Amino acid sequence: MDRILYTAMSGAKQSMDQQAVVSHNLSNVSTAGFRAQLHAMRAVPVQGEAAHATRTSVVASTPGTDYSQGPITRTGRDLDVAPEGNGWLSVQADDGTEAYTRRGDLQVDGDGVVTINGRPVIGANGPIIVPLGSSVSVGADGTLSAIGAGEDPDALVDVGRLKLVTPEEGLVRGDDGLFRAPPNAQGDAAPLPADEEARVASGSLEGSNVSAVEAMVSMLDVARRYEMQMKVVSTADENAQRANGLLSVQG
Repeated sequence: MDRILYTAMSGAKQSMDQQAVVSHNLSNVSTAGFRAQLHAMRAVPVQGEAAHATRTSVVASTPGTDYSQGPITRTGRDLDVAPEGNGWLSVQADDGTEAYTRRGDLQVDGDGVVTINGRPVIGANGPIIVPLGSSVSVGADGTLSAIGAGEDPDALVDVGRLKLVTPEEGLVRGDDGLFRAPPNAQGDAAPLPADEEARVASGSLEGSNVSAVEAMVSMLDVARRYEMQMKVVSTADENAQRANGLLSVQG
């Protein structure tokens, strides 16, 4: 096999993976609190018994997450919050573990449980539950206050406080789109401690940090790179056929 095929085929495979990342980012350009995924490639010599590297493949280099802050939009909705600085909201993932998100559009379900995108929001003592039919507001420190319909302002009571965390190192993105603390030596991701100094902006939402223009340009660039690599594969095949024709013995 022509050694150029190693580079072209591995490059095409990584281009397909990068296209999937760009498409995922573009589809979440309007998702509150979304963090863009990153994908880069680098050339790596194929290891073997030869004295010199004769083939080079392409592998993912720095897949990760862009943690830059997205734009803050004032909504005026009482249950919308935007974590300030490097703060994150704590939620309960589908598997029951604690995970973190920057999405702050809080909702109250039919059981009075405060949720984000259908996942219970975690407070100091587990999921936060508010009285049904009450009006709920969120303070700058994440405290939720509720007042029943038709009641006096003096009846306002605290019903829980959002668990806000400030990770000291980068978080790990899960397949469910939520983030978790890096695993320890045993492979377990322990919950982060609450940060009492973390604050949120009430009545606001942080938007996605994905630039739609940059994502579209990147999508076109990756598509053209894939076409170029497939052209190399096609050219290598044509050269092989011509070489076989020259070497064949005519009867």
